[in-house]
Amino acid sequence: MDSGQSSLFQVSVDFGTSHMFFPKIVIAFLLFLLVLIFVIYGIPKIKRLMSGEQKLNFSSQHMDKLRFFGTIALTVAYFLSMNYVGEFFPNEGLGFLFMSIPFIFLLSLLYSHGVNKRKFIIIVLNAVLAPSIAWYVLANMFNISLP
Repeated sequence: MDSGQSSLFQVSVDFGTSHMFFPKIVIAFLLFLLVLIFVIYGIPKIKRLMSGEQKLNFSSQHMDKLRFFGTIALTVAYFLSMNYVGEFFPNEGLGFLFMSIPFIFLLSLLYSHGVNKRKFIIIVLNAVLAPSIAWYVLANMFNISLP
């Protein structure tokens, strides 16, 4: 076959830019979900506001401050610590793995109501298995670099 022509059975990968493939898919999917949420919930809300049926309420009386500020604090700590721990194990994605487990565990505890032994076991299993599977698939199977 002529080297000037491409084949359907030949794939060339530019490793300098290949790591940007999945973020583009995720961004496109999130934008799609944003548009979908706006169409389903935003447009009817705007119509109710314009007709006067509903008013904007910016009161913090019914806000769950513990969960709101706890989520922000955990997320900031997660991202900062993930990078810090990742520097001890460069190019292995262990910062992601080691920090995702406590992050998911604490976030699940924060949002759980009435934690009993059964829920606690489920939270622990989810906190260990979900990041471990994601780390294995992304870092080992797809060779995507993680922090």
